[in-house]
Amino acid sequence: MLWLAAVVVIVVAVIAALRIRRHRDAREFEQSSVDAEMLRRLLDSGVTLVDVRQPLDLLAYSEMIPGAKRVPPKNLMSDPSLLPRDADVVLYCTCEAQKTSLEILRYTKKQGFTRLKVLRGGLAAWKAKGYPVDVYRESFRLDTAV
Repeated sequence: MLWLAAVVVIVVAVIAALRIRRHRDAREFEQSSVDAEMLRRLLDSGVTLVDVRQPLDLLAYSEMIPGAKRVPPKNLMSDPSLLPRDADVVLYCTCEAQKTSLEILRYTKKQGFTRLKVLRGGLAAWKAKGYPVDVYRESFRLDTAV
């Protein structure tokens, strides 16, 4: 019977730890994200906008937010200095839950970047507001490694 109590305690501890982590991640995301309306205002103030979509996502959605600079995620992960350290930067992608943007955000924060945000909802949120998009016409490699 003692082993059953130990198992229950372990399961409860694991569930509690997962909830704490999920809550922490949600709080971090809220503090590190902007919505489409805020991004629209920030673009008027000169924020740097970076499209960090994976190549296959870019192929599927060959549009981008006007003024955005396209930087492949693989390049940013190997050379974060491609982002300005002394300017406000907003990253966006088309991943569910902004997976690519958040991965880059977390990595670059560890490298000392402090002025980065993620577009909540990515390109889809921007388009849902009826904001303009440009057709992406530059060539790119379909290298999908992060």
